[in-house]
Amino acid sequence: MVGKRKLFEEVGAEAKRVEPPQGGMIDRGRGGARGGVRIWLAVLFALVFAMIAVGGLTRLTDSGLSITEWRPVTGAMPPMTEADWQAEFGKYRQSPEFIEQNSQMDLAAFKSIYWWEWGHRQLGRVIGLVWALGFFGFLAARKMPPGWGGRLFGLGALGGMQGAIGWWMVSSGLTGRMVDVESYRLAIHLGLAFAILGLIAWYMLSLARSDLAILQARRLREAPLVTLATILAALTFLQILLGALVAGIDAGRAFPTWPMMGDSFFPADAFYLPGGGPAVLAFFENPGLVQFMHRMAGYLVLAVALYVWWRGRASAHPATVRAFDWVAVMAFGQVVLGIVTVLYAAPLHLGLIHQLGAVVLWVLILRARHRAAYPVVQSVRGTR
Repeated sequence: MVGKRKLFEEVGAEAKRVEPPQGGMIDRGRGGARGGVRIWLAVLFALVFAMIAVGGLTRLTDSGLSITEWRPVTGAMPPMTEADWQAEFGKYRQSPEFIEQNSQMDLAAFKSIYWWEWGHRQLGRVIGLVWALGFFGFLAARKMPPGWGGRLFGLGALGGMQGAIGWWMVSSGLTGRMVDVESYRLAIHLGLAFAILGLIAWYMLSLARSDLAILQARRLREAPLVTLATILAALTFLQILLGALVAGIDAGRAFPTWPMMGDSFFPADAFYLPGGGPAVLAFFENPGLVQFMHRMAGYLVLAVALYVWWRGRASAHPATVRAFDWVAVMAFGQVVLGIVTVLYAAPLHLGLIHQLGAVVLWVLILRARHRAAYPVVQSVRGTR
């Protein structure tokens, strides 16, 4: 009996030394520095957010045409001497904006608009530098998560394209009789900024969980809700482009009344073009018609957001439900903010807050869509 007992005790001791299998072993050793990449993306997200804010201020203060040359490298240095400032001011005095609109401007006033545009461009250079240091740093250290190299390189490529589009936009206001940049090009420039910010947000959400967790969550994908969120995202992006058209031609100041536009629901002289041209251009260049489209699109976005929120209430995942709750709250708040901005004839501070509200709404919609596509499973005790 003693011998048998010793034998069983040894077997039990061996059993205690056997370690149980641990979850996530597929990812072990192959996940790269997911946490580090997320921190890097978070820095890029903050910088792009700031870039959109500074870009909005540059437009609202009519500063975008103060620098008349595109010098990606040497332009990083601002004027250092009085002679340098006079040279820059001399170039600006040859622009249509100065000749037609700002002919009374002195050097001190020029400096105030110059610094806004210089800061906008400098921030773009900082974003490019942060991207390059992070991307090539993770590659050199062999810490890039598998499958992410191409996607993160794409962010840098889009950033470079954004810089070129920015100059393409500015150049449109430096010739002919244009005293502002073309609103079409402004819409493309802003739209690409929102696309880049959205990609960064989506990548951060995906990197927050392991590849195995994402794979498992995909099996619980709520396809109808994902489709509705995609439609809402598309409508919101369209509304953002319309907002850029409004900003581009100062249409926000055209009809400071609500809910009517002046004395009527539809603006008077909606298809009038001061410079002539085909009537279809009024949809892009007539301030009353552009503001009308922006208003109608805003109502549509709110209606769809509330419908998607109502459908999202049926989700079995609390995290998904909460995500769509925030979308509904922000969509309503953005419409209210838009109405207030119109009633006060779009002053600088309200115009900027309204634009940043669009950023928040855009990110919240993408977050809700991600939650529907890759649900966060929760147990009774909390997130699993």
